[in-house]
Amino acid sequence: MYQEERLVAILSYLKEHKRITVEGICTELEVSRDTARRDLVRLEEEGRIIRTRGGALLPAEHHIVMDYNHRLKVVSREKQVIGKKAATFLKAEDDIILDASTTVQACAEHVENMECTIITNSINSAEILSKHPLVSIHLVGGEFHKKHRYLFGSQAIEKMAQYSVDKAFIGAVGISESGLTSAHEEDGMLKKKMMQQAKQVIVLADHTKFGVNGFFQYGNFTDIDVLITDRMPSSDFIQLLQENGVELVIAGEGEEEGND
Repeated sequence: MYQEERLVAILSYLKEHKRITVEGICTELEVSRDTARRDLVRLEEEGRIIRTRGGALLPAEHHIVMDYNHRLKVVSREKQVIGKKAATFLKAEDDIILDASTTVQACAEHVENMECTIITNSINSAEILSKHPLVSIHLVGGEFHKKHRYLFGSQAIEKMAQYSVDKAFIGAVGISESGLTSAHEEDGMLKKKMMQQAKQVIVLADHTKFGVNGFFQYGNFTDIDVLITDRMPSSDFIQLLQENGVELVIAGEGEEEGND
């Protein structure tokens, strides 16, 4: 096998498994350790991998986060499927936190009219929930982010610290082996406080968020109780969830999907 063919094979493996070891290359491609190292050096020089001790991984993906209205349209069907499933976790008399992500907004759209208390920093979700007479809504104060439609800042964090809730529903720009990440530090700091105030943390993330790293890390897998997504993740990702005791829920699996 020529080097170019090996490089393609290594990159293909990394896209599926996120990282590879020198021993893994030797086994997969039936080459010596010296050949495997030379291939990794070549890929590193071309900026296509990051070398680690004993192997390599793909460079972190950084996505530009568009404004809120644009994000509502991205993988919107998947978000609706996830949101519909997430809403089934809400029970009467629950005290709930909803963050300001678009996927969590999809959850708000499927909340039934029942006696519960919902705390949020999302202007959109608060408006959506206002149609339900039995739902008590607490909108945390703070500075208003016009582009992304949420309230944030020290005032919001201080107010959030006063609540103790049953469940928190949290979105993410990225979820990878590094943990949960957001595009903005102020958003991430408030998400972190939301998670700390909840007995159960439920993360909502569609398949496009897997393997992505945002600017600010606000949580680890040890902080999550349930992950609701729309597609089965890779085996490595599933193992990471299992090691940290995270329940994986695939929305739409084993049930008839509507036209949401």
